[in-house]
Amino acid sequence: MEAAVKFKNSSALDAALIAGAQAIEHHEIACYGALKAWAEQLGMKEAVALIDETLTEEKNTDEALTQLAEDMANPKAKKDDAKKDDDEPSRRGHRTATAA
Repeated sequence: MEAAVKFKNSSALDAALIAGAQAIEHHEIACYGALKAWAEQLGMKEAVALIDETLTEEKNTDEALTQLAEDMANPKAKKDDAKKDDDEPSRRGHRTATAA
């Protein structure tokens, strides 16, 4: 949670939230995929159809999150990071004063 406060209102936080949502979608896809396989093995045709609908929805959500990340969050985070690098003075050759 500390990172969320540190990066509040930043594109990096947006990208991280999308990645977290995708991790959940991938877990759900794996679970529904296993349930579908078991239902198929047990000959539960109605359950297979319902699970397949849900699996399709989860895959569509994952694809929408991928598009959101690729089209908006990731490029903006990259742009913000480059701007941050441009705004910071170069540290090369910089010497710090030391006490004698």
